[in-house]
Amino acid sequence: MKLDFSEFFAQYEALVAEVDSVFDRVADMHGDCISCKTGCSDCCHALFDVSLIEALYLNHKFLERYPFGEERSNIVEAANIADRKIYKRKRQLYRDSMKGVETRELLEAMAKERIRCPLLNSEEKCTLYDARPITCRLYGIPTNIGGKAHTCGLSKFKPGTPYPTVSLDTIQDRLGKISLELCKSIKSRYKELPEVLVPVSMALITNYDDEYLGLKEPKKKGV
Repeated sequence: MKLDFSEFFAQYEALVAEVDSVFDRVADMHGDCISCKTGCSDCCHALFDVSLIEALYLNHKFLERYPFGEERSNIVEAANIADRKIYKRKRQLYRDSMKGVETRELLEAMAKERIRCPLLNSEEKCTLYDARPITCRLYGIPTNIGGKAHTCGLSKFKPGTPYPTVSLDTIQDRLGKISLELCKSIKSRYKELPEVLVPVSMALITNYDDEYLGLKEPKKKGV
């Protein structure tokens, strides 16, 4: 059946509006430190995952804007290529973790990964800019993850200097709550679904149908 996620998309868009407002306030205060500009695609090569609500929203906007056609096919192809690269890299990180490599080192290694986002076009612009994930929206200003500060490598924020800093952990908690409420509303039988995180590439190519969302039993092989 066709599910209506408009209520949860509205909640997500409200959070996005808050995030954009925070970015604008920091830009007003420290605009000379922010390097974001048209044509800069540094954040479009970063490796990160999105929450369930973000994945559903991005998938919806992608299908809405590109229901068919060559441009859609090109993005899907780029998403498949990126997804294979991400899978191989994450497998290596997993093997490293099994060998005893510390979590901090693994996270730092992932932060250094450079994989081109499938939504980045030949003009170095995002083809779904207005629907881009929250991580993309905050990339140019100071953020905090697990008590550790992060800034864009191209920015001019000085280490050791106090700046307004966004807690990504808090934002992830809010995204998780929206995802959880969404799963409760559709009565998904997958308890862990609200916690699923996927890269942008997978969000674009996934078919979020009843089976994926846990609304019916998966088809048996050979049937």
